[in-house]
Order: sequence, then structure tokens, then C-alpha cells
Amino acid sequence: MALSVVDLYRDILPKTNCGECGFPTCLAFASMVVSEKLPLERCPHLSAETIAKCRPELEEQYARGKWTRRDPAKDALEWARRRAASMAPEDLPGRIGGRLAVDADGNKVLELPYFNRLLYVYPDRVVLQNGESLNRWEQVFIFNHIAQGGSSLPSGQWKSLDQIPNTISKVKSMQAHVLEPLARLFSGRGNLLAEASARLGGELIDQKQFGADLAAVFHPLPRIPLLLLFWDREPEEGFEARVSILFDGTIVEHLDIESIIFMCERLAELLQEEAGVF
Repeated sequence: MALSVVDLYRDILPKTNCGECGFPTCLAFASMVVSEKLPLERCPHLSAETIAKCRPELEEQYARGKWTRRDPAKDALEWARRRAASMAPEDLPGRIGGRLAVDADGNKVLELPYFNRLLYVYPDRVVLQNGESLNRWEQVFIFNHIAQGGSSLPSGQWKSLDQIPNTISKVKSMQAHVLEPLARLFSGRGNLLAEASARLGGELIDQKQFGADLAAVFHPLPRIPLLLLFWDREPEEGFEARVSILFDGTIVEHLDIESIIFMCERLAELLQEEAGVF
């Protein structure tokens, strides 16, 4: 018999709201035990016998995912893996770039350039060439790219996010979570941004054609270039620093909208790490 929050509160916990478990009420504690798998032992007023009696029931419902809070990254990764599962590995280099390689254990893998690093893509996971795992959202991004089905080479035609269909709801989010933080971070520090861009594999190109102070082309993946433009602050003119990110015209063939946003967020994080500023 499963133990719901109400069951646990009503039948098991002391209902004293003593706070010794770290939560203000017994009901709040019960909620954390059921949804977040908080150890029941955190309640100092339960006997060892009571805890031992409840543990099998809790473990069973945890295993079935009953009432536990969903892990969105885990769910997204499982979905992305399923999307990519039908793709034949030998077809991928010709479609998205990279090459078939053999890892240290003799397994055939897709070796894929990712910014300034190399990835090994397996059917169930994506790791760096040194064996270090990518975080789950990065793996979702890679599997979504594989599953998207695009094969076009970059066109060389740049467009902003608002020129891509179905992105109206994402423009403000991009501005708030990627462009504005980058502008603040590198305001008055354009040289630092140039150095960080170069370390991340960005190619500095002629910025004058864009009227910017800095222009860098990044290649998160072989057929997905990004163009970052930076205008530094001009206090005398009353202008704050500004950043824009442009995409190749073929971007929607290779990535869904959510993955495009994630890619930009990851670029911002990596630039910050390369620059060593927080």
C-alpha cells in the first residue's frame, strides 16, 4: 500500500510541528518525503520499527515514480534519445558532420566537434572525448540535433531570432537570459570577450561590415554556425553595451526552437567560463 502525503502525515508522523526535521510543519516534511525522497529518519520522533515498516512501501512507490516530482532533464533526455534512435550512425557524418571513430574500448562512435572540443555520441549518452559526461541538457541538445533530420550546409545568410518562425515568445527570454547578461559582463571589456571567444574556437571576423566593435563566428556543431556581435558602451554618447546573436538561414533544419535557445545559453556560459569573470 502506497503512502501518500496525507497518509504519512495522518498515520505516521507525530503532528507536533516541532521543526526538528528542518521543516516548519509535519505536513511540509511529509510532502518532501513523498515527492523528494527525503529520508524518513529526519524525523527524530519516529521509532526504528516505524521507519523500517514504512521503508519498503516508500521504496516501492519511488521505484514506480508514484507522487515523486518529475525530473524534467531526465524526461527530456529519454525523449531525445528515442527521437534519435532510428538514425543510422553511418549516415550521420554525411548529414551533420563529424566522423565515425573507435573509442578506447573498441566501440564505434560518432566523433562530433562541439565548440572547441570533441564529443563521442553513443546511442544512450554523449560524452567528451576524455570520457567526461556532458550534462543532461547538453545531451538533449545533441540528440535533438541528430533527430531533427537536417543535412544542409550553412548558407552564409544570417538572421536574427525574431526572423525565425515561431520564436516570438522566445525573443524576450533570449534578451533577458543571454544577450543582456553578456553585454553587462563584457561592458568595457571587449578585449576580454575577444580573448574568450578565441579560446572557445570563435573566429574573429571583420566587424566593420556589421557596424560592431567585435564579430565572432562560433561553430557549436559542424553545420550550425553562430555569429556573435558586440557593441561596447559609449558613456559620452549615453549608450550601454549591446550583444546580438545571429543564426544561419538553415538553422531550423538542424535544431528545434528550444535547442536554439539552449545553444545560446550554453555559449554565454562557456564565454563566461573562458573569461574567468562572474
